[in-house]
Amino acid sequence: MYQFEKLDKKLLGVQTEDALMEYILQEPLEVGQKIPNEFELARKFGVGRSTIREAVKGLVSKGILEVRRGSGTYVMNTNTHYDDPLGLSGLQDKYKLALELFDVRLMLEPEIASLTARYASEEELKQIERLCDETEQLYLSGRDHIAKDIEFHACIAKGSGNRVIETLIPIINTAVMTFANMTRRSLMEETIETHRAIVNALLDRDHMGAKCAMVMHLTYNRQMLLKQSKEKRRDIT
Repeated sequence: MYQFEKLDKKLLGVQTEDALMEYILQEPLEVGQKIPNEFELARKFGVGRSTIREAVKGLVSKGILEVRRGSGTYVMNTNTHYDDPLGLSGLQDKYKLALELFDVRLMLEPEIASLTARYASEEELKQIERLCDETEQLYLSGRDHIAKDIEFHACIAKGSGNRVIETLIPIINTAVMTFANMTRRSLMEETIETHRAIVNALLDRDHMGAKCAMVMHLTYNRQMLLKQSKEKRRDIT
């Protein structure tokens, strides 16, 4: 059993959250696997159930866990390098947040792809193609592709040659992470196809084609998110 020093309630919750993350990694618990229930975790960590609920809530906000009503709590991501530079992880309505992030992505990423087709170096384009290949391989093998997907979109942004756009990369990273943690592998074929379309347009220096391919990629994703949001509302009602 994990041993904790006597701390105030807030610090104990944070410490338990860290211990729960460590437990997930050390077991290891794979993506999609159910974690033990509150009673088992409370006994394992030597804390109360309310502290376990707080720890689980913290990992849910970071995209690590997902609570499914009537079923249990499941591992959604094992990437411990989750970054929240925008301070959005505390927002409760993840579907609304994801859709708002898509609004911003649709303003930015198609134009970014167009700039990258014009100004990226040959080396940058090769790196984008390599990241596309690696993301696809992870997807097809059933392994966690999220970190590589984030790197793919960030590399496209860097290839624009615009230093201001580089400062916006955390917005794109947060948006990709939020969407991927909510939908997992729901759009595997569409993602692979549209990623490849973006890369092919970039390699051809086709700025309009790159812009359109990015719009298509984001539109597929947004439609899936809207579908899931509607299904969740129906389940609640």
